[in-house]
Amino acid sequence: MKHLNKLFVALVMLAAFSSQAQDSNNPWAISFGANAVDTRVSAASKLEDQFSQFFNARSNWNIIPSVSFVNVSKYVGSNFSFGVTGSVNRITRYVLPRVEDGPYTTVNIGDKNYYAVDGVINYSLMSLIKSKKIDPSIHIGGGYTWIGEDLNAGTLNGGLGLTYWFTEMVGLSWRSTYKQSFEDVREDMPSHMQHFAGLTFKFGGKDTDGDGIYDKDDACPDLAGLKQFNGCPDTDADGIADKDDACPEVAGPAEFNGCPDTDGDGIADKDDACPEVAGLKTLGGCPDADGDGITDKSDKCPDVKGPKENGGCPFPDRDGDKVLDKDDKCPDVAGTVANNGCPEVSDEVVKRLNDYAKTILFDSAKASFQQQTYPVLQAILAILKEYPNSKFSLEGHTDSDGKDAANQKLSEDRAAAVKGYLIENGIDASRLSSAGFGESMPIDSNKTKAGKANNRRVEVKLVK
Repeated sequence: MKHLNKLFVALVMLAAFSSQAQDSNNPWAISFGANAVDTRVSAASKLEDQFSQFFNARSNWNIIPSVSFVNVSKYVGSNFSFGVTGSVNRITRYVLPRVEDGPYTTVNIGDKNYYAVDGVINYSLMSLIKSKKIDPSIHIGGGYTWIGEDLNAGTLNGGLGLTYWFTEMVGLSWRSTYKQSFEDVREDMPSHMQHFAGLTFKFGGKDTDGDGIYDKDDACPDLAGLKQFNGCPDTDADGIADKDDACPEVAGPAEFNGCPDTDGDGIADKDDACPEVAGLKTLGGCPDADGDGITDKSDKCPDVKGPKENGGCPFPDRDGDKVLDKDDKCPDVAGTVANNGCPEVSDEVVKRLNDYAKTILFDSAKASFQQQTYPVLQAILAILKEYPNSKFSLEGHTDSDGKDAANQKLSEDRAAAVKGYLIENGIDASRLSSAGFGESMPIDSNKTKAGKANNRRVEVKLVK
């Protein structure tokens, strides 16, 4: 039985040493002070007698005037801590059971040494009562006790404790423990109460950056910071921790993640292409005075609307015909919108061209011009240049003299000669075409000299 009891106590103590601790502020604690041993609890046969003189230290307690216990414990989470207590004392007061209804008597059994080693499982009620100073607790455990050379046994322990924390790490502690002896006979080892009073010091917390916040609670353990930010710094003091601050060195409101908005346009400076001038979000924070969708700094005409392809300036209309130069096929000559900015050729103009064309004189039976015809050709040329977007067809005709084939070729050659002259003098070839109709389309009688003269002609027609 004794060996089994000792094995149980050893297992309890081993559990106290080997438990794995969770992270906590200052997980280690050491307590030391005085202890008192009271044997009345096993001498009394009734429960009320066991505790009726619980604090009668003068008559029942055994105390030595020195530091007589040391406890080392470690917090393991969920308000639990495991520890080991070693204590020494001298038993000079030993309470004897009373005889019948007689009094309890206290005797000296020989001034015997008292030694005990106990494993302690402690549960703190501090968080339950929501206190930061007063720390009540309950505990259980087991250990082994020696009294003198003859009495020794394992014990099963349980009790209550109370600590008052002066600071976060220093407290005044009290613990009362009932030790139930595993021995069946009191003379072998009495069950007893042991009281502990002393100072408790917590330690082991790590604060790498020295900001007063333990690493386990410090969101920035390597940078000194503020408690309200879980240990993280706020360099610009804008109320936003640097780790969450998009501009940690310049103060700014939370709506912009800690970045300033100097011009007050609702765009943080870091995202604002024009941080000192209020502007539009669609333009990266830059203004657009003329509302043409181009920022003033990129607009060559910031006060006048204009398209982007022209640098923000309106396109010119040099001839004032309401067709912009970029779309005006005749930018220097006023025209109509329907004709892409070019003037439209009227019937009167066509008549003028043909009045001139009728006076073109060719050498006899040839496509070469007579000298007096050149001023006429220049007049036709001038009119065509006034309508640079219009196309014309030059048509040659002959009288009925001669063979048909020869007349056909001659009409073609003369129309082509007029076309060639106009092209050589600046008219785009794409605007002109020529054709010959020989004697097939007379406009007068070929029986008279005057009629034949009218039939020998070049006509100018507008190609639509």
